[in-house]
Amino acid sequence: MLSLIQILLLILDIVWFIILAHVIMSWLINFQVLNLHQQLVAQIWYGLNRLLEPIYGPIRRILPNMGGLDLTPLVVLIGVYALRIILINNVGYFV
Repeated sequence: MLSLIQILLLILDIVWFIILAHVIMSWLINFQVLNLHQQLVAQIWYGLNRLLEPIYGPIRRILPNMGGLDLTPLVVLIGVYALRIILINNVGYFV
């Protein structure tokens, strides 16, 4: 059972880094450091969007419209971190 918790923690870590990469890439695109007309940048950007939209979609429907500010990644990062804390604190029940 401990292996299952370690696998879940690994998955949460991967999701954490994918979200951080998406946020940083969105900043770089908005500040015109990266250009979506470059094929590699566009493929990475659309791939990250396709990976994260199933997670972001339900949260975007719940959050109020903030104009141009999207707080969805922040909410997801807090949720991922909370799940990590819950798993780590309750590992004793699964061993």
